[in-house]
Amino acid sequence: MMGPRVWSSVRQGLSRGLARNVRGLASGEGRKVDIAGIYPPVTTPFTATAEVDYGKLEENLHKLGTLPFRGAVGGVCILANVLGAQLCQLERLCLTGQWEDAQKLQHRLIEPNAAVTRRFGIPGLKKTMDWFGYYGGPCRSPLQELRPEEEEALRVDFTSNGWL
Repeated sequence: MMGPRVWSSVRQGLSRGLARNVRGLASGEGRKVDIAGIYPPVTTPFTATAEVDYGKLEENLHKLGTLPFRGAVGGVCILANVLGAQLCQLERLCLTGQWEDAQKLQHRLIEPNAAVTRRFGIPGLKKTMDWFGYYGGPCRSPLQELRPEEEEALRVDFTSNGWL
């Protein structure tokens, strides 16, 4: 487990390194960069069969619960290429405290998101972009186009959640 002392030393080391990088600039001579709220990315653990490892996820969440987080930002927003308005709606629902509606929408986004990220990846994203009227284009090597059965499974992920 990486405790607060480890994170503190990581932040101090990064701060020293960043401070060295800004020295010599007219406006930043000797100035240090505050990275107090920067932490390593939080990732979702997967099993060898590409399923979420809930045991490891729970363990990670308990570990992360000891860190002094001040909030969260960012994400892997591949789904925004085809369902951008819906993802913005999800944010609006959260910001306005409409948690039940946000949860319903988020649940409808889970399968399509998994499809264009871990299940079918870039070839799946390109195919869905074509379906939504955007230009996905052909896959570049070494990626391969989806096989017909993969394309059908991808279509099910979007139609079963009301997006196609």
